[in-house]
Amino acid sequence: MRDVVIIGSGPAGYTAAIYAARANLNPLVVASSVEFGGDLMNTTDVDNFPGFPEGIMGPDLMMKMQAQAERFGAEILYDDVVSVELAGPVKKIALGNGDTVEARSVIVATGSAYRKLGIADEDRLSGYGVSWCATCDGAFYKQKTVAVVGGGDSAMEEATFLTRFADKVYIVHRSAALRASAVMQERAKNDPKIEFIFNATIAHIYGEDTVSGVGLLDTVTGAEKTLDVSGLFIAIGSDPRTHVVHGQLDLTDQGTIAVRGRSSLTNLEGVFAAGDVIDPSYRQAITAAGSGCVAALDAQHYLESLPHTAMAQAAATT
Repeated sequence: MRDVVIIGSGPAGYTAAIYAARANLNPLVVASSVEFGGDLMNTTDVDNFPGFPEGIMGPDLMMKMQAQAERFGAEILYDDVVSVELAGPVKKIALGNGDTVEARSVIVATGSAYRKLGIADEDRLSGYGVSWCATCDGAFYKQKTVAVVGGGDSAMEEATFLTRFADKVYIVHRSAALRASAVMQERAKNDPKIEFIFNATIAHIYGEDTVSGVGLLDTVTGAEKTLDVSGLFIAIGSDPRTHVVHGQLDLTDQGTIAVRGRSSLTNLEGVFAAGDVIDPSYRQAITAAGSGCVAALDAQHYLESLPHTAMAQAAATT
């Protein structure tokens, strides 16, 4: 039986693993078979993570976090969690490979998933001009015209990155005011390849085999027009990945896992949550990492509160 199982491998998951491993809790990180490393695996330059004055590439940062966790004894498993049973003193985690892992404590650090527009042809043309990841697909749009929908930091970053390849990048936002930070706004507005289209939403996506254009709806006048583009990059936020704990852990009105105050404690004893899955506001790598630290310390204190004989038995079976 494991002392700690960590579900998720973003900044929160790996930071929790580092702290748990340093506490000799021999954590198992279920990192996912596809989305290991979290959203930073799809990010280019990370300039705001402390300790890297020249910046660092997102995937490089995550690889360093993983290596640090492994250095202290964390085990990384590239598999997916199918279901969990979190009530009671023994937690059960069913994996995609058919195995079931038992643990005395669980840290849920499953992050969030890209949000969709929810319009016709979005899924049909996914991978054929519709994308949620500029770093993944940007190179396919050399000397082409693309659009990015969104008004936050992610949209500004996506658009700025796409100017490395595309000749023209439109940023489409539903209002006249952006949500992005001042620095990100200034960077995008000063880029000669970027043009803003305010007070507009994407009403249609056109194209048979690949995207050929989008239909814009003016949110003020109601007028519609067509914008000829070869790609549409969607950067309108994300939703917390909580499906695996539905019906077991309490959620907030925003859909995140509810925790007590500044702690990582959920409504179930021995179950903790960290990172974007509990954070509807800040959603930064550094806040997720700090949250992972909190979860590991909370899990450590919980395990130390258990009867000594139970802890000894757990240590003997790991």
